Amino acid sequence: MDYRKLGRTDLNVSAIGLGCVTFDREITPEQSFTIMDYAVERGINLFDTAEAYADGKSEATVGAWLKQSGRRAQIVLATKARPPLGDRLIEATEASLQRLHTDYIDLYQLHAWDPNTPLEETLSALDTLVKSGKVRYVGCSNFLAWQLCKALWLADAHSWVRMDSVQPNYNLAVRDIEKELLPFCAEEEIGVITYSPLGAGFLTGKYHEVGDAPAGTRFDILPAHWEIYKGREAMRRMEGLRSVAGETGRSMVSLALSWVLGQPGITSVLIGARITAHIDQALQAKEMGLAPELRQALNDL
Repeated sequence: MDYRKLGRTDLNVSAIGLGCVTFDREITPEQSFTIMDYAVERGINLFDTAEAYADGKSEATVGAWLKQSGRRAQIVLATKARPPLGDRLIEATEASLQRLHTDYIDLYQLHAWDPNTPLEETLSALDTLVKSGKVRYVGCSNFLAWQLCKALWLADAHSWVRMDSVQPNYNLAVRDIEKELLPFCAEEEIGVITYSPLGAGFLTGKYHEVGDAPAGTRFDILPAHWEIYKGREAMRRMEGLRSVAGETGRSMVSLALSWVLGQPGITSVLIGARITAHIDQALQAKEMGLAPELRQALNDL
């Protein structure tokens, strides 16, 4: 496993991170424990959850595992607070700490931009949390480049803690962060932790039409995913991936994972696992990599 420094922080995170969104939503706590044991044994040290995942139950499952395993010191623990933000973050952090059975959070992230709360109020609350020792570093998720830029500017102007990471959706079907966000993060030394490397299963090839989701799949459980991937371009890229897979003899999953795991400017890629084989898929894809001409063929999609 490769480990990379997260932005300007002293956190060294595994190139593959464990996204805990499936815990207590798609798999049981017992299955989740198995996934976490398996991930740590294979060198994954970044665990990412959120108060919104299963309405706090994901955090509670991670916390129960941390308490039972005694591995808190080995884990870079990341969680997220959903809007409304602002002063509510103080209370939200306390609730997350309690569910996670820990005294501190390594990376506390804003889950989404909050247009209804002054950003100054939110950043001031984050600064208080870091100075209190309950949070080590702060970041954001699903921010556009201008939103992250505004947060950095305000933090600098008020001498508050800065955003050290951003967590965007990124895969072969959704590549908009390449235009502004990735170059901005490289310039400002912001860590980039991406999620949905398979597009919530879209890039596995199991979906063919909008609304056609096999029972039990991510799109069946959360139909809102169709809003992201139902467009003509996403469908075209997915079918292009299917063609490249047929030509090379590699699976769509392997190609999609290898592509995102080898993209420049990415610190860590979160894998959402329901079974241990999903972790193995990511590890194998990282080891296989892509020849330059094959990466170019996928880029050209």
